[in-house]
Amino acid sequence: MGASPPSDSSSDESEYSETVLKFMTQILLEDNIEDKPCMFFDPLGLQITEKSFYDALGKKYPPSPNQYKPPSYINHNPDTKNRSHNGPKSNFTNTDPQLLGHLGEYNSSFSQATLPGHYVSQPDLQSNTDGLELLTRNFLLDTESMLQFRRGLEEASKFLPRSNQMVIDLERSNIRHRYNPGSFSKVSQQWEGEDQKKNHEREDVDLEEGRINKQPAVSAEENELSDLFDKVLLSTDALSTLGSDNKTYQQPQQANGGKNRAKKQRKKKDTVDLRTLLNLCAQAVSAGDNRTANELLKQIRKHSSPFGDGSQRLAHFFANGLEARLAGTGTGTQIFYTALVSKKISTYEIVNSYKVHLSVCPFKRMSVFFADQMIYKVAEKATSLHIIDFGIQYGFQWPILIQKLSKRSGGPPKLRITGIELPQPGFRPTEALEETGSRLGKYCERFNVPFEYHVIASQNWETIQIEDLKIDRNEMLAVNCLYRFKNLLDETFEIETSPRDAVLNLIRRMNPNIFVYSICNGAYNAPFFVTRFREALFHFSALYDIFDVTLPRENKERLLFEREFYGREAMNVIASEGLERVERPETYRQWQVRTKRAGFRQLPLDKDIVNILRSKLKEWHHEDFVLNEDNHWMLQGWKGRIVYASSCWVPA
Repeated sequence: MGASPPSDSSSDESEYSETVLKFMTQILLEDNIEDKPCMFFDPLGLQITEKSFYDALGKKYPPSPNQYKPPSYINHNPDTKNRSHNGPKSNFTNTDPQLLGHLGEYNSSFSQATLPGHYVSQPDLQSNTDGLELLTRNFLLDTESMLQFRRGLEEASKFLPRSNQMVIDLERSNIRHRYNPGSFSKVSQQWEGEDQKKNHEREDVDLEEGRINKQPAVSAEENELSDLFDKVLLSTDALSTLGSDNKTYQQPQQANGGKNRAKKQRKKKDTVDLRTLLNLCAQAVSAGDNRTANELLKQIRKHSSPFGDGSQRLAHFFANGLEARLAGTGTGTQIFYTALVSKKISTYEIVNSYKVHLSVCPFKRMSVFFADQMIYKVAEKATSLHIIDFGIQYGFQWPILIQKLSKRSGGPPKLRITGIELPQPGFRPTEALEETGSRLGKYCERFNVPFEYHVIASQNWETIQIEDLKIDRNEMLAVNCLYRFKNLLDETFEIETSPRDAVLNLIRRMNPNIFVYSICNGAYNAPFFVTRFREALFHFSALYDIFDVTLPRENKERLLFEREFYGREAMNVIASEGLERVERPETYRQWQVRTKRAGFRQLPLDKDIVNILRSKLKEWHHEDFVLNEDNHWMLQGWKGRIVYASSCWVPA
């Protein structure tokens, strides 16, 4: 594939940066958005709702783990299956948070409510419980000593730590409520070297899975976009707008004194090594030493805060996860999390905070621009383009590609998008996804691009059949996934064929012209809790540090994003086990091996695209953002730590 002209790529990157933010503004301007739930992935939100229903029925939660997995739902309504840009109108209605990672992501259960006739279900694979139990027993046999305890289904095996533990006579503390912003200490931290000892504690695998959840469906009417907003969407002066946005967010921090003031504080006040405290607390929790864990948590709480610097905020949310784990997996975690998130957050607030995140953090914008450019090059002469998007959510990725296709010499191709997502709770599992198609259809109408849209709502993506995708071999086929593969289950649950490999094999059977995906580069998917905790600490340290440099501490969107995105994800990694733990990232090298094994060949990076992105990164963003290349992967990171990676593939 030939390289794109640098000038065109530069212009397109600028247009994307502007268009995606304005596309989000379109959502924020819609009526009644404050009353609509959010589509971003939330691993615990649905389970909390489930528990309230079980409490109302007087039944114990969680239910038996031997339940079936929920079916997939495919929209076969002729009015919505192939939605054209002038098709029937419907309101943009979201449902309970189900992301990304960041967005994005998977809840452990789904409503089995009676569905309209145009939804059909697919059988899903059953959990390999016997294989999982055998694997867990093998792990336990490799240890020198073992202490078995838990209640009921929450059996676990925990090992005593090899090092001496400080035991302090402290009674078990109650679950903490929302942190008082006026009580945190302004003590600085020094992030010293990490303990390099190998940990061999193996945590149990929790097989408990949520059950049926029913929520009333929400119906609404379509709101036409205003003429003023049309002008905003079509704005081409992207570079100046984006630059001013970044300056707006960064100037208040510079006025606060930045690093110089922090250095002065460190000279005057005692230092606290929060990283060491967190690791010691994780080891105590893993060993079942609740007294030591509670004492360490008390010290961490004293020196952490959701309103402090990056390290204090990180310690605060990691302490939440540790305390939830002490409360117990399953019901205890849900009760704790409900107490933490007592205030209902509107979709407007969530989307607005995510918009601010996109403005100051380039990772997702760079990944989307990279994917759109590669897809456009394949479809440069195609008469029909079919995009299968795993994890479409709001469809933020596609407005700039639609604009670019409309400018193609010879006219735009017919665009068909198949959006794959999790089914939403309620009686209309695909309603929010249909609204994404309706919004994209309006965008295509504005640019005279023929458009069709198809929805597949599936709880288990590996069970999707080729026939459901309606692939036409005369079309140019592109498969895309942005940061969502991390939520697929791995070999821990399906020893013979993991869901991750099954999805890659499904994509290989599609025989796409191009397969583009981006992943969250992380190593915190280890079954050993202490190892997983340490790796998560490294990863989230970089994410919280980014906001500490690019946004002022008092920025309310930053506070909300750190709590609702980073905080929830960290809670899931630390406090959950088994099927409840849905945050399972792997490194880009691991994904490279998986993808090659599935029968794909990796394409080299387009040097012009990478150079343009590197140039814009240097021009628009903080100098500590990095963009590198390795083995045909485009790597993005912060201060040398790789956070995200993108690559392109074709069938071998």
